[in-house]
Amino acid sequence: MHKRETSKIILITLGVLAVIVINAWIIVTQKPDILEVPETEQAEKPVPDFAAIKNVSEKKRAFFRYLRPEVEKQNEYLLSLRHYVQTLRRQLSSEGRLNSEDLRRVAWLSEEYKIDDEQDLDDKLQELLTKIDILPVNLVLAQAANESAWGTSRFAQKGYNFFGMWCFKRGCGFVPAQRSDGASHEVARFDNLSRATYTYLRNINRHPAYHDLRQIRATLRANQMPITGQALAEGLMNYSERGAAYVEELQSMMQFNQEYLSE
Repeated sequence: MHKRETSKIILITLGVLAVIVINAWIIVTQKPDILEVPETEQAEKPVPDFAAIKNVSEKKRAFFRYLRPEVEKQNEYLLSLRHYVQTLRRQLSSEGRLNSEDLRRVAWLSEEYKIDDEQDLDDKLQELLTKIDILPVNLVLAQAANESAWGTSRFAQKGYNFFGMWCFKRGCGFVPAQRSDGASHEVARFDNLSRATYTYLRNINRHPAYHDLRQIRATLRANQMPITGQALAEGLMNYSERGAAYVEELQSMMQFNQEYLSE
């Protein structure tokens, strides 16, 4: 009797182990969902001490080399999402419907990019195509350099925030030293560089303040013209209180640092 019970326990244990192994294999081999935001290998590594690099040219090169792979990775992600939405539009046109999994993804994207839920499905997909698109690498890098003082700001060094992004929940970031009386905003803190870069791109792609940038980009695409940093910078008038002067500064930075931006 004792031997039978022991045998049963062994068989049950083996069965449980088999289930665990099979489930682990499924999890490992399962294709990542299209909505999963990618992270680079360097995403969680400490930000380089750019202030310690005294040679200006070397500092600029180090700064752009650090950020470029991240910007390119997130742009690739945006293009993959864009291709997916284009595929859905063609499918909706030919079949008149989408399956439940695709509808779930559309619902997530619609919330992520602030799409009006009252629109019909085709209009949602069309608006998603306007919002889900790349930003020129040179524009992103120039803006990061401008907002973070070439990566030396404490917000960049301690919170991966190279773009001066704000948040409004107590404890969500750093309290600015010169915050006005009565103001409640903080400068956002991020867990890693990938999440920070994704959030910046999403902000530009969905916030009403940058509607003009998205229209410039859509017009360039419609006319099969290059999407350039110089052109899209015109749509960042609302990113800074300085308005036109801020846009001109970004454009000058892209022009002046072209040597480093093209490396």
